[in-house]
Amino acid sequence: MPKITPFLWFDDQAEQAMNYYVSIFKNSKVLSVNRYGDAGPGPKGSVMTANFELDGQVFTALNGGPTYLRQPFSPAISFVVHCETQAEVDHYWEKLSEGGKTNQCAWLDDKFGVTWQIVPNVLLELISDPDPVKAGRVMQAMLQMTKIDIDTLKRAYEQS
Repeated sequence: MPKITPFLWFDDQAEQAMNYYVSIFKNSKVLSVNRYGDAGPGPKGSVMTANFELDGQVFTALNGGPTYLRQPFSPAISFVVHCETQAEVDHYWEKLSEGGKTNQCAWLDDKFGVTWQIVPNVLLELISDPDPVKAGRVMQAMLQMTKIDIDTLKRAYEQS
């Protein structure tokens, strides 16, 4: 068991969310599903908790009802997906934003309201460059984007 496991509270969509995420990320699987019995509080047979792994990271999803769902999820907490290639960025961006909402600078809210950042590793390298002019150009290019385009970042970095 990992030391830290993100725990996601859903009204009644834990199983759907788990299956959705497992279908998107490689090396992912359902670990366990616990269902409500006669004692409730959820309907008998419905999912209480679901444990799943996304590319090595374990998550737990709970069908806890509407107690905390006035604002179920917030961008104050997000999951960063580190990508090596533009194809990876495109894949995660397309799949996770489907039915959700895209935002500036690599952020999106999926159809369940969970916030993700789809970030190519090269972005972090380029904006950390010791040359503040190069890093600044990359930052300015990124601020114009929703989904990050690696080639555009590299062109901004290499400008003379």
